[in-house]
Amino acid sequence: MADHSEQACRRVDASITRVFELFGKRWTGLIVSVLMQQPVHFADLRRAIPGISERMLSDRLSELGAAGLVVREVDEGPPLRVAYRLTEAGAAMEPALKELGQWADTYLAGPGRC
Repeated sequence: MADHSEQACRRVDASITRVFELFGKRWTGLIVSVLMQQPVHFADLRRAIPGISERMLSDRLSELGAAGLVVREVDEGPPLRVAYRLTEAGAAMEPALKELGQWADTYLAGPGRC
């Protein structure tokens, strides 16, 4: 018989809970998606994600950095510019994110779809 105790559920869900604590926040997935292509300067990253504020972008990048998924690099310039790139751990998410995108194409209705 399957163990459906609260302790068993917590044990099973620990890893996926950590994933969704980070990726369940608005904008996080889009930021990682843009960075999968190449390192991007802050201003270019903001332009690539319509509707995100500078503050929110900065907050999400800080969270991704603290999680070890993104690295901040300063180009001394002139002009001084800041770029962001995925770490090895961040880049390792690419297959999983591509699978989620394919799943969404198949099972989730998008704009203009029923």
